[in-house]
Amino acid sequence: MSIFETSTLVLSGISAESSVGEATSTRSNIFEMTQLAESAVLRPLEYGMFPHEVRAALAYRIAISAGETRLAEYYAASVGDEFNLSDSIMIEGEPESTLIPFVDKAANDTKNIVAEDISKLQAVGVSEADIVRLCELIAFVSYQVRVTLGLRLMNGGA
Repeated sequence: MSIFETSTLVLSGISAESSVGEATSTRSNIFEMTQLAESAVLRPLEYGMFPHEVRAALAYRIAISAGETRLAEYYAASVGDEFNLSDSIMIEGEPESTLIPFVDKAANDTKNIVAEDISKLQAVGVSEADIVRLCELIAFVSYQVRVTLGLRLMNGGA
């Protein structure tokens, strides 16, 4: 796979022929590692309580919240039209009352995450390993949003 086939560069609109494309070629390892990280957090072999579809739906939520519609559409394509996030998460209570607020806060207000936020997840049955998996997903998607937007802006797009 060429780095120009990685989701980050494709969604940024970067081609090998552009001046930004030439610059990214000098740092190809970053885009190769970004693609590997995407696979690791969105489609891991050991996914715990967050199957691939749930991960893609959460990634969609983070991207759309950040105003990155192209990236959100990319994640949505892997989920399908019939997917319902609420029906897919096996935790006690409603995911809207625990999981979704945590994802939103971790993605958009990271500096204000406190021990109580983690305790709320644990109280509804989310294991420590799954909390780590969830945080890895949130961190990666937040990173990918910023890189995608930044490259698109460098390339003259919006």
